[in-house]
This record gives sequence, structure tokens and C-alpha cells, in this order.
Amino acid sequence: MANPSLLSLSVCLLILFHGCLASRQQGQQQNECQIDQLDSLEPDNRVEYEAGMVETWDPNHEQFRCAGVAVARHTIQPNGLRLPEYSNAPTLMYIVEGEGMTGTLIPGCPETYQAPQQGQQHGQSSRFQDKHRKIQRFRKGDIIALPAGVANWCYNEGNSPVVTVTLLDVSNSQNQLDMYPRKFNLAGNPEDEFQQQQQQQSRGRRQSQQKSCNNIFCGFDTKILAEVFQVEQRLVKQLQNEKDNRGAIVKVKGDLQVIRPPRRQSERGFESEEESEYERGRRGRDNGLEETICTMKLKENIHDPSRSDIYTPEVGRITSLNSLNLPILKWLQLSAERGVLQNNALMVPHWNFNAHSIVYGCKGNAQVQVVDNFGNTVFDGEVSEGQIFVVPQNFAVVKRARGQRFEWISFKTNDRAMISPLAGSTSVLRAMPEEVLANAFQISREDARKIKFNNEQPTLSSGQSSQQMRDDA
Repeated sequence: MANPSLLSLSVCLLILFHGCLASRQQGQQQNECQIDQLDSLEPDNRVEYEAGMVETWDPNHEQFRCAGVAVARHTIQPNGLRLPEYSNAPTLMYIVEGEGMTGTLIPGCPETYQAPQQGQQHGQSSRFQDKHRKIQRFRKGDIIALPAGVANWCYNEGNSPVVTVTLLDVSNSQNQLDMYPRKFNLAGNPEDEFQQQQQQQSRGRRQSQQKSCNNIFCGFDTKILAEVFQVEQRLVKQLQNEKDNRGAIVKVKGDLQVIRPPRRQSERGFESEEESEYERGRRGRDNGLEETICTMKLKENIHDPSRSDIYTPEVGRITSLNSLNLPILKWLQLSAERGVLQNNALMVPHWNFNAHSIVYGCKGNAQVQVVDNFGNTVFDGEVSEGQIFVVPQNFAVVKRARGQRFEWISFKTNDRAMISPLAGSTSVLRAMPEEVLANAFQISREDARKIKFNNEQPTLSSGQSSQQMRDDA
């Protein structure tokens, strides 16, 4: 007989999951996607801090309003610490360059990392020097998933800058405020990095009352905070430190001393340093009950070529990350795709039939075309490293590498985003009978057969020069 408590929990999870999907669909219907022209976009705002900077794209731009997202890029210098913060929307953070450590502070989870006890060997009274939540190392190619309202901090322990691109899904059902990205700071006095008029006005009113203190503790009375922390008001005023002008990314003196396990020898390689054999065996088989939120995996690397889902030598590769290999994405309703094109290769025209796609150029350049439902070319241009463009749901897109290499990361607004190719062995045209193609395009069956079978590659196609294409014509 089924366990009643497990059955009840299963029903609750099913209702919650269905509610998230319904809420997301309702939120997406409120977005405006009447777009006549797309652009490849550079950041609109840049804020420099003591040990790094934050660049943001205007969340009010019609492309981001259509997709219901906001995007930021962080650069953290060596020994730089991005102070703890949380946001009103689920977040995917991609590590473009560098390595370091991060802590995700999920409410109610125990402190599982602790220092050895003092005086234990001599039988004296002892207490812990420190204990805290689990710390994870990150490296180039990692995706870190964060639910709305969950605080996080990052530290650069390498010798080169850490560069991250962060997507905030403000249209997600987890965000019950509004369509603006909001950062809630637990320390420091950072600026409003998205420069939103609404927040600037509210911040101006707050600053007129509390000077320059911008973190979450600033609005509370010092006596109340002293009582809840059971410390002196002098120490509480340090939490509200109005004179701290270092910003959101600060310089750590020396090395950041935390409790963490030793590095594995394979950590510098492609293998995930924190994924055990047990975790690898269980990947993709989460039953929704056995895995608790405190032990849920929040990170996966998609830089490793051996993890490619689609691979053609000398042409390129594509690696997808969705709720099948990172189960928390089912909760966040997000996924990601990393692609590499080589030697003028292209990714065949296709559309995302259940998600918007937010594409960030990681390396090199590409020629991109996007077509809307009227058959109009809404984008025909070059995308370079550091630029972003949005492909709305069902809009068709093609990418071709300009030169030797183009690399990108795509964030998608569905935990199991799927594409439908227009050409190749898995395309919709390949799936049609020859007679249907012949009548649809007014061509012979022989030409219909060419359209269906000439390109046997599924998604990626080797480059062909424009001169060759003209000669073939």
C-alpha cells in the first residue's frame, strides 16, 4: 500500500508544478513581442567597483521585454569578492572566463562545513571556530542556477578575471513583484546597476532619509538589529556601514579563508570536481521526493567537448543543459545551450517552438539572420563577442561562423526547450512526403528529393563559401 505522506507530497508537487506552468504562461501573454527589428546589443550601463565591475543591458529594451528577462555581466578581479545578494527572479549564471568559489544560501539548510574543535585533544571545553553552508568551486563553462530570493556570493581565487553573464527571468512565476529586475544587497552600498527610473526614485527617497546606505539592513532600527543579533549597536552600525564606498565587488586582503575540502587532482580538467560517482549515476533520475532542496545540485559544466549532444569534427558542437541533466531547472523553468561553430560552419535554420532564446556571443563573430511570422528578415547582421540578441519563440534563425570560430551561450525560457530544424536529417521538410513538397513549392519530385536528402547532417553544416553557392546556382 502506498505511503499516505508520500502520496500527499506527490500530489502537492504536481499541483505546484502545474501552477508554475500556468502562471508562467499567463505572465508571458502580458509581454509585448510586436518586434519589427532586432539588434545585437552592447551593455547600456557600467558600474565600476573596488575589485571589478557590473555591466547591464537595458531591461526596458523591447527585445528583453518580449522575452521577459534582464541580463548583466560581472567582471571580478583576482581576490575580488562579489558581496552576497539575492534577486526577485530565478537566475542562470554562466562562467565565461575564470575560476573561483561560490556560496548559495538556501533558507533552512544546515551548516555542513565546520572547523575542527578547539581544545578537543586536551579534554577542554570546546566550541566551533566557524561553520557555514557548503561552498562550491566554479570554473569556465559552469552554469549556476539560483531560485528567486536565494542569496549568493562569489569569490575569484584565480590569477585572471572572472567574467560571468547572468540572466534574470523576471517574467517567471517565482517573481511576484513586477517586470523589473531587483537586487537586494546583504552588504555594502552598491549602486542601482540596472538604472531603472522607478528604483532610482525610490532609492532617492531612501537616500534622503538614510544617506548612502543601500543594503537590506539599512532600513531597520539599530536597536532592533542589536536585539535580534544580540550584539552591541556599534557592531550593527558596521552592518549598515554608510561610509563603505567599495561597492558590490570588494578586494579581499590576502586569500579568502573558508572551510572546504581539498581539491581533487582532476579538478583542473573537464570532469566536474564535486560530482561523485553516485551523483553521476543518479543524474536525470530525480523522483521529486528523495532529493531535498538542501542537497539539490545547482551547477553543471557545459564547456567539456565530451559532453556534447551534437558533434561534427571540424564543424562544431552543441551542448544542451535542461531539467533532465540538472533537475533544479524544472523548478526554474529555464535551460541553456552552448554552441561552437568552426571554419565558417553554420547551424541550420531552425526555430525554438516552446521558448525564447537569449544568445550571448562568447568568442569570435557570426553572421545571423532572424525571420518573423510574416517572412520578414527582422535581423541580418554580425554578432560579436560580448553582444546579445534575442530570438523570440517560433522566430526562425540561422548562424554562420565568420572566420575560424564562433562560440555562444543561449539561455532559454523553458526547462526543456526544443528546436525544429528547417533543413537536414531531422528537419520538418525531411519528414514530409515528396508529393507534399512538390506541390507546396511547385517543383519536381526530383528537386523535392534533393531538398529532403542532400543535407544528411542533423543540425550543423560545414561551411560553403558564397562563391561556391553562386556557382552551384
